[in-house]
Amino acid sequence: MKVYALTDSWTMTRRELAHWARQPAQPLVALLFPVMLLLMFGYLIGGGRGVDGDYVDFLVPGTAVLTMAFGLEGTMIAVTQDLTRGVIDRFRSLPMADGAVLVGRSAADMLQSAAALTLTGAVACALGWRPHGGPGALLAAAGLLLLLRFAMLWIGIHLALVAGRPEMIQAVQILVWPAGFLSTAIATPGSMPGWLGTAVQWNPLSQTATAVRHLLHGPGSAPGHTWPAVLWPLALLAAFFPLAVRKFARLGG
Repeated sequence: MKVYALTDSWTMTRRELAHWARQPAQPLVALLFPVMLLLMFGYLIGGGRGVDGDYVDFLVPGTAVLTMAFGLEGTMIAVTQDLTRGVIDRFRSLPMADGAVLVGRSAADMLQSAAALTLTGAVACALGWRPHGGPGALLAAAGLLLLLRFAMLWIGIHLALVAGRPEMIQAVQILVWPAGFLSTAIATPGSMPGWLGTAVQWNPLSQTATAVRHLLHGPGSAPGHTWPAVLWPLALLAAFFPLAVRKFARLGG
């Protein structure tokens, strides 16, 4: 049964990749978005107040975190379009494992996120950034970032199933922006008002940004912050993954 479910999920993943091949605009925008963030905050807007060290070394992990938080609307719109167009109902009439559509969509999104991280790292290196800590630390940092993306992804899938219509996604997606910028992704807590800096440090995105900076020996790091960067996404997954699966099952009921 598990092999059957994996086969169905891979079939749905290839379906999403085929959509990208026919309509490449959406994945290309998703790939270029983190590059835009990096260039915009690094050179146009600037910053670095309160950063003890090179701001680019501080900014690159933060940009990677924002990349993992933003861009969920592609998956959310795809899920709602499948619902409104009756695609999900047609899939349910086939001998297919329950949830394979959602798993396939999330797998395709994770592949795109990994590609976006790779491109962002390449552009950052071209700008003079160099990761420290060795290949193991770099892989661990990438793992934390992708874990955050996976958790954010299932929050997005659940909200998409609740919204039910593609036109509602923009209203839901805009809520991600305050969560992204009210973090330590692009600024230090010391550059904020005291009460805001304290609140920002509790943001799960801040925990991941701090952990990645610690692994790569960048400014704004803090020892002992790796575990919160693991526990926060796992807690979000524990809450929203079953909610999404349950909501998907009820829609077919």
